[in-house]
Amino acid sequence: MRILVLGGGGREHAIVRALVSSIRTPEVLVAPGNGGTASIATNVPDLKIESARVVADYAAENKVDLVVIGPEGPLVAGVADALHARGIKVFGPSGLAARLEGSKAFAKGIMRRNAIPTGESRCYTLREFTQAQQALEKATFPVVVKADGLAAGKGVTIANNKAEAEAAMRQSFNGAFGEAGETVLIEEFLEGPECSLLAFVDGETVTVMPPAQDHKRAFDGDTGPNTGGMGVYSPVPGVDDETLAAMTRLLEKTVTGMHGENLRFRGVLYGGFILTKDGPKVLEYNARFGDPETQVLLPRLKTDLIDVMLAVADGRLNSQTVTWSPEAAVCVVIAAGGYPGEYEKGKVITGIADAEALEGVSVYHAGTELRADGTLVTSGGRVLGVTALAPTLAQARERAYEAAAKISFDGMQMRTDIAARALGGAQ
Repeated sequence: MRILVLGGGGREHAIVRALVSSIRTPEVLVAPGNGGTASIATNVPDLKIESARVVADYAAENKVDLVVIGPEGPLVAGVADALHARGIKVFGPSGLAARLEGSKAFAKGIMRRNAIPTGESRCYTLREFTQAQQALEKATFPVVVKADGLAAGKGVTIANNKAEAEAAMRQSFNGAFGEAGETVLIEEFLEGPECSLLAFVDGETVTVMPPAQDHKRAFDGDTGPNTGGMGVYSPVPGVDDETLAAMTRLLEKTVTGMHGENLRFRGVLYGGFILTKDGPKVLEYNARFGDPETQVLLPRLKTDLIDVMLAVADGRLNSQTVTWSPEAAVCVVIAAGGYPGEYEKGKVITGIADAEALEGVSVYHAGTELRADGTLVTSGGRVLGVTALAPTLAQARERAYEAAAKISFDGMQMRTDIAARALGGAQ
């Protein structure tokens, strides 16, 4: 098989590693790829992955059997639709179905029409700023201010008072998130631990993955600004069978509701849940594998990933068994100094081989570049994801940090408390 993976982050490196380990021994192309994918697949650095026509032409000309769409941008841009039109198998939802992630207002509509519990919210544009101010006068704080569109995980502010909420709205309306911020949602603040539940979906059948717990805040103790994710672990000790079943039912209701609106969702549906005293509620959806959730989920997947992806693409997931390792996985993200603000690139990275020499450790490249002379350097904010697989969560956590300590580059930073709360420690 020849498989094309779109994307260049840690998620895509994890996907590529799982694909190349298949007994099908596929040829894997990655666009644009990164320093990690360069050693196990063929990077295609110049492909415009958010151009539906360009991707479809490339896949057809290069006789690609399956396209796996990693990031949300190409999904919302309708890349899957263009591939379908050319008769090329694709793992990822249509552009219309991907609006579940591309527009929070659209997602809220799906939830409302299908009685899926979520926080109360209302949308505002710049023209409606006065109405938003009036609504804030009556609001119970804190409230959550969200950019409606894709903002790389950074368009969310928890506002503790009216001034903070107005400042977040102005930031969004003033172009901080581009077109994604032209509409904002003011949303009820929900209390409780968060949990990610991802599922393989073929339009009808929903096969959930093990729960995972992400750490969005930049610094220890869940302080600092939101990021794309600073670490993650799976399984989640606080999620019992009853809670998992409740979250699963909500994902199933989502898929059934979308199907009823002629929106056939095929790919990975990611539910961002909050576990309130009244039960699980949906904070948001993503229309693809999470990053860094993928870096702890795929190492636990025992079924051949290609078999699962083809079952999803062909609409026969109900006949595909998907099994998972009982081992625990912890991923610690190593970021560039200054992230999620401004940061420098081109810092030389050392120690990855030493880290991966530890049992059960995989280092996933996110923001790296392999120079022509073989030097590996930083090229992004989140640089590496160090994942350890072990019999227990405590062992996985210890090994992940042991491995991360072997890696070095100028200015590197990481949280030191990933999975600490799950083990009864401070966080």
